[in-house]
Amino acid sequence: MELVVLNTSGKETGRKVTLDEKVFGIEPNQHAVYLEVKQYLAAQRQGTHKAKERSEITASTKKLKKQKGSGSARYGDIKSPVFRGGGRVFGPKPRDYRFKLNKALKRLAKKSVLSQKLRDNSIKVLEDMSLNAPKTKDFISVLNALELNGKKSLFVLPEANKNVYLSSRNLPKTKVMNFNEISSYDLVNAGEIIFFEGAVEKFQENLKK
Repeated sequence: MELVVLNTSGKETGRKVTLDEKVFGIEPNQHAVYLEVKQYLAAQRQGTHKAKERSEITASTKKLKKQKGSGSARYGDIKSPVFRGGGRVFGPKPRDYRFKLNKALKRLAKKSVLSQKLRDNSIKVLEDMSLNAPKTKDFISVLNALELNGKKSLFVLPEANKNVYLSSRNLPKTKVMNFNEISSYDLVNAGEIIFFEGAVEKFQENLKK
């Protein structure tokens, strides 16, 4: 499989990059994608929720009425969960929602998303771009040339590029990431994925490990 390399004006450069069928041409495994997206979202949770239980309430422990003879149910102290202001039964406690997935499954998830995106014609390859200074205006001109303005897009860098990152930081629907920082959630969440030319081979090698 091959994709044409585009320049910053959206025109074909005449060069092509080869895509590995083992990365971009597999049968998508939706369950693997689901698990990695679930893991990513779970890791974003703070887990700081807390409700006081009966033993943590500060109140009188005096017995509210005598045990027998009232004709109604037995009452203990005012901290009982059946009373307003009492402790909560099995309330939430601080916890860590993160869980582990093996590396092979995470690689399979990324391959599945990429294969589906390629089928949907949602992957482009852009020639390596360097900016002399952070300028959002210059980056917007690239988005317009690629017909991506107003669309969710993910740009994949072959290496850290501060000027490109800073130029895109204020654009709410555009995300720029290094090739080794990307999760399946980032791939799924992007409407269009744009690989810089030098990032394609590095990304493929990263998924073959």
